[in-house]
Amino acid sequence: MTLKVSLFAACVLLLAALGSGVSADGLVNEEVKRTVDLSTHLAKITAEIVLSNQGHSAAQSFILAVEADLAPHLAYIGASVKGDEEEDGTLELQQTTIQGQRGEFYKVQLPSSLVAGAQLKVKVEMTFSHVLRPFPTHITQAERQLVVFQGNHYLYSPYPTRSQTTRVRLASKTVESYTKLGNPTKTDEVIEYGPFRDVAPFTEDTMKIHYENNTPFLTISSITRTIEVSHWGNIAVEETIDLRHTGAILKGPFSRYDYQRQSDSGISSVKSFKTILPASAQDVYYRDEIGNISTSHLQVLDDSVEVEVRPRFPLFGGWKTHYIIGYNLPSYEYLYTLGDQYALKMRLVDHVYDDQVIDSLTVKIILPEGARNIHVDTPYKIDRLPNQLHYTYLDTFGRPVLVATKNNLVEHHIQDVVVHYNFNKILMLQEPLLVVGAFYILFFTVIIYVRLDFAITKDPAAEVRMKVASITEQVLTLVNKRLGLYRHMDEVVNRYKQSRDTGALNSGRKTLEADHRTLTNEISSLQARLKAEGSDLADKVGEVQKLDGQVKELVCRSCQEAERLVAGKVKKEAYIESEKTLTSRRQELVSRIDSLLDAL
Repeated sequence: MTLKVSLFAACVLLLAALGSGVSADGLVNEEVKRTVDLSTHLAKITAEIVLSNQGHSAAQSFILAVEADLAPHLAYIGASVKGDEEEDGTLELQQTTIQGQRGEFYKVQLPSSLVAGAQLKVKVEMTFSHVLRPFPTHITQAERQLVVFQGNHYLYSPYPTRSQTTRVRLASKTVESYTKLGNPTKTDEVIEYGPFRDVAPFTEDTMKIHYENNTPFLTISSITRTIEVSHWGNIAVEETIDLRHTGAILKGPFSRYDYQRQSDSGISSVKSFKTILPASAQDVYYRDEIGNISTSHLQVLDDSVEVEVRPRFPLFGGWKTHYIIGYNLPSYEYLYTLGDQYALKMRLVDHVYDDQVIDSLTVKIILPEGARNIHVDTPYKIDRLPNQLHYTYLDTFGRPVLVATKNNLVEHHIQDVVVHYNFNKILMLQEPLLVVGAFYILFFTVIIYVRLDFAITKDPAAEVRMKVASITEQVLTLVNKRLGLYRHMDEVVNRYKQSRDTGALNSGRKTLEADHRTLTNEISSLQARLKAEGSDLADKVGEVQKLDGQVKELVCRSCQEAERLVAGKVKKEAYIESEKTLTSRRQELVSRIDSLLDAL
């Protein structure tokens, strides 16, 4: 019985509060200035609210409401406190419910308590996608596009509103029809409703506007954004985009001639749009299934890189295209490290075109192989899928891939996401070591293969040829060394003619004799081995030995002539003539030796 009485008393108090124009928690919308921007294919609703606390206790939060008809199309909602000159800060929103009421509701936490009798200026922003319906739904190439917006004349709120105005901004001056609640005024592209006085909570009254809107009705049906992080200084970004025109569907044939000849032909179609990339983007590419699309243009600005994306054909209502755009970024601008701790700070989604709408977003962040303890900080709620593995060059157990999805995104969602993970820097040596090891195994295998004999039976003739070839190679080396002794002796003689140092000359002569004897004996030994193998090359080596003896004799004669010149026993002119003759004969003998060596 006591419980029933308490519930009855609470209901009486609630009805009394609502009847007196005050909400249950004492909050009242003293003044509401509402702007509905319909100049693009999005509906952007902004409300500046003077919130007053008419209750007896301080309020810590307030409720924002969205009509049930518009709630499924809500892409973004945000609230901020307005100061005298600028916004003081963004407020935190948390979705909640109000029993017995239709729509979506959000609890907004105030930065400080709103005491009884105080007021607060709040700015609320909402963005709705796919609420502008083309009407008619099909148009020809020469027709202009008309759309219908259906919303609410009033601010949908759980609190009573003392005074409210609604200002609607359209895309053109051409308006087929609009609701006339409160005798609104129309000036060019603007329709103003109100002021409305003493509006009850949760009041709804249909506002319907049928007007011309030829702005690009582009929608990204799906986008897959892949971010591959490398600790070697690069971050590769690639976006695979399915784009469609969601305006009035083209009726009848498409005339390329009329489209190029008449400026207003296909006025609601889309020829191109601008995609904005980070200022440090490099190696930008834009292609589809056929290949590179050369009609695009790229402009490098101070704070960004603009890419004019021009599809292979203009997009009319109902038409769609598929393309891929990618670029590289330096990792030092986005990757932060402290010891083994890393943080990647990048945008979850980037600017594809102005007033963009994304129905479905999939983000894949590929981290380096060996990354662990991964967690993600996001500015808004996203749906995380199970991590995957990605394999590329020189990977062993795969790179971890973070996968996240989100639906119904607009430009407000272009915000940074931070991925934290740990990575042992010693793992950076894994790929270079794998390359070194692979080459080592390759070379080692080749060496073994070359040296192995896979013949079933031995070939004595082949073994003899191999031995002869080895001995011949040694003979060539020794003969070249012996010829080098003669060149060295020439240098000794030239120095002697300048310094007249007989001791140095005699020392050089002794060295020549000793080294020459050693090399000659080794060559004779190799000649004997060739003869033992039955090779006819032994005779040619013998001829080389005979010719070398003559060369040595000429070298010695040159040395003697130099001594006579220094001692004054021969005149300089006679010496020059004699030296010329000796040099000529010596060159002839060396040429004959070279010919024999080439025949070995």
